[in-house]
Amino acid sequence: MSRFRFSPALLSLLAGAALLLFCLLVFQPVSSRNAEEQRLRVEQAVRRAAVQCYALEGAYPPDVEYLREHYGIRYDESRFFVHYRTEGSNLPPDIAVIDSMTE
Repeated sequence: MSRFRFSPALLSLLAGAALLLFCLLVFQPVSSRNAEEQRLRVEQAVRRAAVQCYALEGAYPPDVEYLREHYGIRYDESRFFVHYRTEGSNLPPDIAVIDSMTE
């Protein structure tokens, strides 16, 4: 009866593949959590700026562009889409941020 023996190169390859799989399984949830935190930070920044505008100017801003120009809001526009809809200058806007990397 012959015994099958693993060569050192094959053992190294299997160990490397196992390590890669382990890293993918461990770090993927961390990456997803970071993406959600970034999306929430953008949303919170837009909300804070809109409330600050209301407090200082007596009206909510008409759009996100106004917040960019007057309140310094900055975010990665290629990654995040900011939905900003107003019903009137005295009502809080409807704000939602969508991360295009997770969709």
